[in-house]
Parts: sequence; C-alpha cells; structure tokens
Amino acid sequence: MKKLKQKVQDYLAIADIQIDGDRPWDMQVYNDHLYDRILREGSIGLGEAYMDRWWNAEALDTFFCHILKARLDQRTSRLWQRIWLLIASTLQNRQSKKRACQVGRHHYDTGNDLFKAMLDKRMVYTCGYWLEGAQTLEEAQEKKLDMVCRRLELEPGDRVLDIGCGWGSFAQYAAQEYEAEVVGITISKEQMEWAKQRCEGLPVEIRLQDYRSIDEPFDHVVSLGMFEHVGVKNYRTYMQTVARCLSRGGTFVLHTIGGNRSVRNTDPWIEKYIFPNSMIPSVHQIGRAIGELFVLQEWQNFGDHYDRTLMAWHDNFQQHWAELKQRYSNRFYRMWTYYLMCSAGSFRAGKNHQWHIVLQRK
Repeated sequence: MKKLKQKVQDYLAIADIQIDGDRPWDMQVYNDHLYDRILREGSIGLGEAYMDRWWNAEALDTFFCHILKARLDQRTSRLWQRIWLLIASTLQNRQSKKRACQVGRHHYDTGNDLFKAMLDKRMVYTCGYWLEGAQTLEEAQEKKLDMVCRRLELEPGDRVLDIGCGWGSFAQYAAQEYEAEVVGITISKEQMEWAKQRCEGLPVEIRLQDYRSIDEPFDHVVSLGMFEHVGVKNYRTYMQTVARCLSRGGTFVLHTIGGNRSVRNTDPWIEKYIFPNSMIPSVHQIGRAIGELFVLQEWQNFGDHYDRTLMAWHDNFQQHWAELKQRYSNRFYRMWTYYLMCSAGSFRAGKNHQWHIVLQRK
C-alpha cells in the first residue's frame, strides 16, 4: 500500500498537489484503497472513488485545474479504456441517428427541476458571456443571446433554425426581442415539452428531430452547445445540412466547446456518467468539415467565460440542493459536483475552449 501511495503522490507532486495537505486543492484521502483504484482504473477510478466518498478536495475546481495543467490526465488514464473508446469510435458511428437520442435520455432528460434550479431563468445551458459589465448569470446569458442575434443581423420576419434548441431560450429571445420566426429542434422529450410551453404564443415551432432530417429553407442557422454531440464522423454531414438549409449569404453562428488536440472520443468517466457518445472537436476537424461550404467571418474564444459560468451553475446547484435531494441521491450530488468542477477546471487550465464561430454561406 505504501508503494502505491508513493506512486500516486509522485504523480500529484508534478501538479503541486499533496495527499492530506492543508491547501484547498490538496487531496484528502479517506480510504487507502484509493491509490490502487486510481492506478488500475484511471479517470473512471478517480471519479467513482469521489462519488463513493473515498477522497475529497475543498477546492475541487482548482484541484482539476492543477491536474490538467500538468497533463496528469494523459499520464494516469488507463490505456485499455482509451483504446476501447478509440476502437469503438473507429468501427462504428457512435453519434448515428439510431444512437443520437441516447444523450438526450441519459443527460438532458435527467429532470427539468434540476436544470431549472441550476441554470438562469431562461435555462440557457451553454456558456454565458460576461461582457459589458455583466455581474450575474442572468445578465451574462442575456448578453450572450443578444450577441448571437446581433451577429446574425436579425430582422423582423427572418426565419431561423436553432439546432439543439434546449429549453427554448434562444428561440424565445429571438422571437420576443427581434421578432424572428424560429424553428428549434432537440432530441430530448423533456426539453421539447418545456420549450413548447415557454414559447407558446410566439412565432416559434419546437420539434423532436435529428438535425440530419432537416431540409427546408432558413435565413439563418444557430447551434449553441450542441456540436459536442455530433461526432467527427458526422461533422461534414452536419455542415452540409446547414449549408443545404441556409439561404445564400445567410449567416451560421456555431458555439461549441473546443480542444487543442484532435480526438475521437471523450474522457471515460464523462462518457459513462455525463455525456455518452460525446467528443470535443479541434480547429483542424471543424476546418475540414467547413471546407468550401462557408466563408469564415469570425472565430473567438470565450473559455474563461465558461469557467465563470460553470462556477455560477455550481453555486446555484449548491443553494438548491436542500430541495433537490428529495429526488436525487447523495451519490448523484457528488457525481454532479464532480462534473461541474472538473469542467470548470478544464477551461481554467486551457485544456478546453469555448468557440464562437460565425460562418457565411457562399
């Protein structure tokens, strides 16, 4: 056991993390079997051990920022886990039409009460933009929605396709503030029902539909926080679908999390517990998919804004846990906390980015 502990401590020392240290980002260990579990199971073992209360860190977000800056995730992840995900993503289309609804059922249908408690009043489940003095999550999300509408140069009567419309936040905002007509599509039944109620009486249509089956004309297209579920095998099909539906000279605003490296799968713990069949695109992968279909107008990175957004979501989750725990278990509480904090740490460490991409159809 001492040798295993020393090996883990040597890894953590690279990231300036101590076992049972007195700093907020240090790891507090409550079960000595943790070391063997981490070395045998990699990220799955680390995450599940946290869910099982085998260890803790007061500042879990900072813990992960240290881990990811030092690239320990690449040193300690179990090779067989990554090989299996790589083989699976190579041999099959993990984001095919048949499999596309899995993430909707697994994640987005978790419970509207959870997302209502965690998100802003519009229930925007993507990065807020803390621009022009925005101090609250509500303000940051409104700044983001308005920025998208202005970048589209929306005018009354414009017809907009919202791919991955969530709970209808953008559709409602564009219809109310810019008098646009919006068609929103989602693969989550819970989101569809909520969005329909939210947008009742507005020129908005919400559909339970896969993006690949869309074939009708629109003046503009937006996709906010959905591209992470498309998969590299479908990137070109996705862009061709947008180009097919977009009028000539029309604008496409794409918001997606992005990564420094081209990959074909995601972290094994995230794959199992949070976003099945997901993957983070790279600049190279997106660029190849765009090809000759669009002219690039703008590409910005708002990664630091996502860090702040995730911390605000975490604060809301904590504040509402007393009421949420009547439906969700303590293990779910630790799983969700782990998800939010490791995500915040990934943006703070610069491993993940939030890309605001503006494309124009030729």
